[in-house]
Amino acid sequence: MVARAYTVAFQGIEARPVEVQCAVTPGLPAFAVVGLPDKAVSEARDRVRSALSAMAIALPSKRITINLSPADLPKEGSHFDLPIALALLAALEIVPKDASENTIALGELSLDGSLVPVVGALPAAMTAATEERTLLCPQASGAEAAWVDAAHVVGAESLAAVVRHYTGQRPIEPAAAGEITQAASARCLRDVKGQERAKRALEIAAAGRHHMLMVGTPGSGKSMLAARMPTILPPLTPFEALETSMIHSLSGLLEEGGINRTRPFREPHHTASMAAIVGGGRGAKPGEISLAHNGVLFLDELPEFNRTVLETLRQPIESGEVMVARANAHVKYPSRFLLIAAANPCKCGYLSDASRACSRAPICGEDYLGRISGPLLDRFDLRVDVPPVAFTDLDLPPSGDSSQVVAARVACARNVQAQRFEEFPDLHLNADLEGEALEATAAPDTEGRELLLKAADRFGLSARGYHRVLRVARTIADLAGDADVKRHHIAEALSFRVGMSV
Repeated sequence: MVARAYTVAFQGIEARPVEVQCAVTPGLPAFAVVGLPDKAVSEARDRVRSALSAMAIALPSKRITINLSPADLPKEGSHFDLPIALALLAALEIVPKDASENTIALGELSLDGSLVPVVGALPAAMTAATEERTLLCPQASGAEAAWVDAAHVVGAESLAAVVRHYTGQRPIEPAAAGEITQAASARCLRDVKGQERAKRALEIAAAGRHHMLMVGTPGSGKSMLAARMPTILPPLTPFEALETSMIHSLSGLLEEGGINRTRPFREPHHTASMAAIVGGGRGAKPGEISLAHNGVLFLDELPEFNRTVLETLRQPIESGEVMVARANAHVKYPSRFLLIAAANPCKCGYLSDASRACSRAPICGEDYLGRISGPLLDRFDLRVDVPPVAFTDLDLPPSGDSSQVVAARVACARNVQAQRFEEFPDLHLNADLEGEALEATAAPDTEGRELLLKAADRFGLSARGYHRVLRVARTIADLAGDADVKRHHIAEALSFRVGMSV
């Protein structure tokens, strides 16, 4: 007697279909799971046996074999419990075989038969919609999976409820999607006293997704500025929200099945390992750069990060994706993020203040910032000195525009870019411009080109630096509502690249 059910195995944000075959044959009583299962999958037989016992279902004195096909694909995670139990119930003719064969199931079983929520329900629902099958999952995961409109999602609270559903005794209503949330923030750019140049750089970075580096003494407001970046970014589009939520689903970060329209803001500590930043570990899970996809990655105390970890950021910054390669897994994750970094000018932090600087100044500054390699530094479009704020300035009234006003300008500039890139499907924002698209949309006027050529020769700009100045100038023009890139746009873009002490 052979029955089938279906589930998924995760490779990055892709959920690959897996056929769960159950054979109940004569022989010595045994319960075997084959098909490259990991420890959690192998232990499913004990959880399934206990769950069935709690339902007063006795296993026959025969040989039970579960095969997970394709057999050469590694299977990891406790979400295989429910599909194994479903295939076994179909083989025992407790639930109809056609029902189990038309179902993609995932969920962990507790010993009393109740279903425990698992990660990855959203990518699994995408696969279920593609395969035109029903998705069966724990009730707590149903709200998350139901965001895929094309999928029919059934959320059950226990294995007994699954049996009653498929035998027609008590059908389960389709799951409803969770709430769309927009996190409200009490932070505002006007909270930061002074630092108008840094605020301008934040606005440009937000409008075109240009990477930004701030260098300043301790307490000058670098972290405050970075923390206010999400307040001036537009909310995630529906496609971006779904794409970002798929990554967060794999990491178990979706709360109550709701999708958040606020852009991610990740700020890992400088002691974070390479696996934590880039991704990896058991199952090649996504790292911070993927969790910050479509949002902001803030690296405070940049020189304190491990040099090897920082160098691994160079390729994702350019390509917008990262390949996590391990001995038993090669997984690709999207990682199109806005990088904001902050650093002190030296180890003691007071290089510019002769009365407080250490005895090794200015050599200590060169050594400290020298931990940031030239190729990585070249990838920052905007570099800003953040001077200390006098304590007398703290009593002054707030200055500059509020986050709401700046966010409106950023949204307007991004709308201009969206309209411009309709004929370039691979481009999203000005930071993505390259090749013919860069020449067609960011070519400066005659005076602007002359200024850029002189600056490139004087300051030794690399080819990458030359093009990044053009991209920033294009964003500055978009913020100003100008169709063409002019000399003063180039001048401001250059001031953020060559007008810094680093």
